[in-house]
Amino acid sequence: MHTFAKLFVASSVALASLAVQAQATARAPSQVGARSAAALASSYVAAKDGTPLYYKDWGPKDGQVVVFSHGWPLSSDSWESQMLFLADHGYRVVAHDRRGHGRSGQPWAGNNMDQYADDLAAVIEALDLKNATLVGFSTGGGEVARYIGRHGTQRVAKAALVGAVTPIMVKTPANPQGVPMEVFDGLRAASLNDRAQLYHDIASGPFFGFNRPGAKPSQGAIDSFWQQGMQAGHKATFDSIKAFSESNFVEDLKKFDVPTLIVHGDDDQIVPIATTAKATAKLVKGAKLIVYSGGPHGITDTHKDRLNADLLAFLKG
Repeated sequence: MHTFAKLFVASSVALASLAVQAQATARAPSQVGARSAAALASSYVAAKDGTPLYYKDWGPKDGQVVVFSHGWPLSSDSWESQMLFLADHGYRVVAHDRRGHGRSGQPWAGNNMDQYADDLAAVIEALDLKNATLVGFSTGGGEVARYIGRHGTQRVAKAALVGAVTPIMVKTPANPQGVPMEVFDGLRAASLNDRAQLYHDIASGPFFGFNRPGAKPSQGAIDSFWQQGMQAGHKATFDSIKAFSESNFVEDLKKFDVPTLIVHGDDDQIVPIATTAKATAKLVKGAKLIVYSGGPHGITDTHKDRLNADLLAFLKG
């Protein structure tokens, strides 16, 4: 069939389909609207202050539960490789977009670690999740730690911290090897000046280690990071810099009383391993530390196959 004829037939079929859908909607608009509203509502829970929190709930509903908390300035989409893998292995995997990020609401206030932990609790309680393994990446690692510090482990079976910001990132008299405050001030200045360019620079450089000699940058990974960052609210991502850099999780980590896995790349240019993962492993009794040689910060993507296998082994252990 001639190319133009093929296009004409395809267009006619599409138009006919749209007409049928329009007629159905016209016949029962209230029913269609109710179904749409119900479907939308099923993807959200409300934080205590009313902020809508978007979440994904994949895999068999009777599967062992794994709850993921994402990093800055990303969303639950950043966990898709791990969620798809574990759901395919029979686990129920849940991840929400932090307030101000992704598809969640963008309130002006509450962009701090205590509220992040309480929002995680709201998701867990709304879905009545029990015996869950909490997995936190970067800022999400701090969120998991603060959740346990504030809400305990009644609903928690295990915890995993991946490239986490715990126990504290910023340099202080008590944390002399931490990252200087000037670095975070620079992030704030760059965010105010041109945050779109900032996210591009982070993704195309240190986050995935694409700035290292011999690295092969993935434009897709860079674009995904940028898109997730730009979907987040400017105020939320700006405030979150203080939350992930200055929050002190020492007392939270001391309250861990469940099996804990710590995974970190030794070439992490964003969250240096010496003052985070290695220090965290000393604070959490019985924690297992796995170091990825040459691993950058974004190991959920660059080392996804190994991380998936390590998470699966931890869950089964």
